[in-house]
This record gives sequence, structure tokens and C-alpha cells, in this order.
Amino acid sequence: MQPLQGKRILMFVDDIFEDLELLYPQLRLIEAGAEVVVAGLEKGRTYKGKHGYPFTSDASLDEVRAADFDALVVPGGFAPDKLRRYDSVKNLTREIFEAGKPVAHICHGGWIPISANIMRNYRCTSTPGIKDDLVNAGATWVNEEVVVDRTMISSRKPDDLPAFCRAIIQMLTD
Repeated sequence: MQPLQGKRILMFVDDIFEDLELLYPQLRLIEAGAEVVVAGLEKGRTYKGKHGYPFTSDASLDEVRAADFDALVVPGGFAPDKLRRYDSVKNLTREIFEAGKPVAHICHGGWIPISANIMRNYRCTSTPGIKDDLVNAGATWVNEEVVVDRTMISSRKPDDLPAFCRAIIQMLTD
């Protein structure tokens, strides 16, 4: 059964992405029937993960439009710290959020919603390394495997990926 048939999901990539946090959700969401588009600064560029795994982007950030997607999934690693400096990343994140669509982030992925200024009054989790950043952005941080608050889904680390992906799939099928 493919509960996400017809759904389109956007993910971001740049160098030093957390390998499992990109690949596990991408493959799990494809398995559930979604079309997953992974966008980086350049279409067709191969980025190198934190643990050395290569990943080639499907699209450039400048050519994707928030309106074309049903959700955003932001992997962690140190790529989010680089990506949050680009207006295209912040605008895509904010537009998806403001349209009431799910925004999911794991580990250091929370840096992007922080920079998109969408974390105020949300309950979330992350790696403890960015707890202060989330709190300073107005979020309530908790140390839980997965946190779902309205259309925001967050998890802490690669060990949480099964619960993270279940929450994404559940939200997109409700």
C-alpha cells in the first residue's frame, strides 16, 4: 500500500548533510508512494555527506516553488547552517509553513526553521546542540524522540528516524 501516492515532498541538501537523516526519510517516503525532490544550490551537483556518502540533487533551490509541494523535510548535519543563509531556503520554508503544510526537521535541521522565523510558540525537539537556538527563537524545547505540534514535526538524532518518518507519513495521510 502506498499512502503517500500523489504527494510531493521537498528536502534540502548541501555539503556535510547528515547521511542517514537525508537518505532514510527520502527512501522511506518514496517507499510510501511520495515523489521526493531533493534541492541544493545547484541541480545535478553531487554533495558530500558528513560520513562521506555522495548525493546528487534533483533540482536547484531557485527552480522549486513551495506551492508545488505537500511538505518539507529538513535533514540535519551541518548543511542546515550553510543553507539557512540563503533567502531561497528561508522563503521556501516560510511559504510551506504559512500554507499550513508539514515542516519536519531533525537534529541540526531546526536551524532552517529558526532562520525562517517560524519557531515562535512551537513545541519541538532537536539535537541538544541547538536547544538554545530554538529557545531563543521562541520555541519550547523538549527531549523527546519525536514531537508533533500542529504542522511541525521534529526529532533529535538518527536513532529517532523511524518515529520521525512515521509521524511525517501519519500527518500527510490524515
